[in-house]
Amino acid sequence: MNRLAGVIMALVVLALPSLALASTWTIDPVHSNIQFKIRHLMISNVKGVFGKVQGVINLDDKDITKSNLTVTIDTASISTGVGKRDEDLRSANFFDVAKFPTMTFVSKKVMKSAMGKLKVIGDLTIRGIAREVVLDVEEFSNEIKDPWGGIRRGTSADTKINRSDFGMTWNKPMESGGVMIGNDVFITLEVEMVKDQTKK
Repeated sequence: MNRLAGVIMALVVLALPSLALASTWTIDPVHSNIQFKIRHLMISNVKGVFGKVQGVINLDDKDITKSNLTVTIDTASISTGVGKRDEDLRSANFFDVAKFPTMTFVSKKVMKSAMGKLKVIGDLTIRGIAREVVLDVEEFSNEIKDPWGGIRRGTSADTKINRSDFGMTWNKPMESGGVMIGNDVFITLEVEMVKDQTKK
């Protein structure tokens, strides 16, 4: 019995380093944002940013495919640098922030891609409508210690959505052909996150 207990204890000790690789990270809203661009008048791109983002990433470095994340974006934090346009984007024509103050992304599956990158499949919910999207995620940076004692990592991600899939169908045809606003929205996430050091 003592020998069996010793074997079990040894296995537990060997497993501890692996268990320690699973960690929880909180997105730093001050140093993270969601950028986007969309075609305007069929000739140029309008760019903007959502400045308020928060979320949690459960990261498993031993088996990255077991990781998961949840992100919430404040839709009223949208900014394109033009006040009148931002008001229109907050209206019922687009994000309808009075009814839908947030949009969310909840991962369902994480897959390895080339060169250390990841594909994260999940549900994006905008205006109460959920659609499956795929994020192309860059390799996570190494851990660094910030000047305040926190442990940080960072990454970037890209995806493309069709705005009409989320009920944002407003548009206006042009005399020359085509429409005023494109349907494809190109999105980039810049994420800096802080490790939860209370979980050992």
